[in-house]
Amino acid sequence: MLRVLVHYGREPEFVVLGGLVPYVLCGNSMLVHAGTTDVDVQVDLEIACGAVNSSRLEKALRKSGFVPDSERCWRWVFEPASSATVVKFELLADLQDAPEHATIKFDRSQELGAINLRRTGCATRDVEVRELRGHIDGIWHCVKAKFTGLAGFLLSKAAAASSRRLPKDWYDIAYVLIHNDAGGSAAATKRVKEQFGGEIEPHRTSLRELQANFATAKAQGSQAYAQQFQADNPGYESANLALDAALAVEEFCGALLIDAH
Repeated sequence: MLRVLVHYGREPEFVVLGGLVPYVLCGNSMLVHAGTTDVDVQVDLEIACGAVNSSRLEKALRKSGFVPDSERCWRWVFEPASSATVVKFELLADLQDAPEHATIKFDRSQELGAINLRRTGCATRDVEVRELRGHIDGIWHCVKAKFTGLAGFLLSKAAAASSRRLPKDWYDIAYVLIHNDAGGSAAATKRVKEQFGGEIEPHRTSLRELQANFATAKAQGSQAYAQQFQADNPGYESANLALDAALAVEEFCGALLIDAH
């Protein structure tokens, strides 16, 4: 991410909604988050700025060592020769004039694109600019990027979980609900209501699916959270972790669904 931002040359318009975000939103927690080598960015604002930005982003990715996936132009891959770790940079859009899961090709770019996922645009409506600092090839860099806030993360992540049904998405949602710096699931629910007000109705389906996947401590979402959390933080009881996740998601989804009309 730091390399891409440096080569971009200024603060980009895309909004980071995956990868570093759970760590950032739960920065005061002493507990380990599983993390990921994936970087998910929401690019509606980038697209709105036109072809110049698209070209700049594609050049930044190439200069950083990323290459487009052979089958998905919305996924770019970096495979360092000195490591077995593969980093994926994935671009998500939320365009109303394009079908769900359609590939959006960027103007004036050779191979850059985005996948259209409904409701991920929430990430662009709750934005916090943050600094990233670090060394690249012995040179110290300090750059800025837009990160989605707590409300934007939870609603866009719920939409992604509904679409992809990946255990990692369920784990991230439960982890952030329980351990966020705002103060847990009640505070997160309040933040969503403040940020999005009466606009919860479009999220009814994804919230109901999220609620169902954490309906009990034995549900697949609750178990996904418990297993990953226990792997990263040994010594915790799996049954208690799963129950914590089920209760947090029920508090969050239940309160929001009451307001969805």
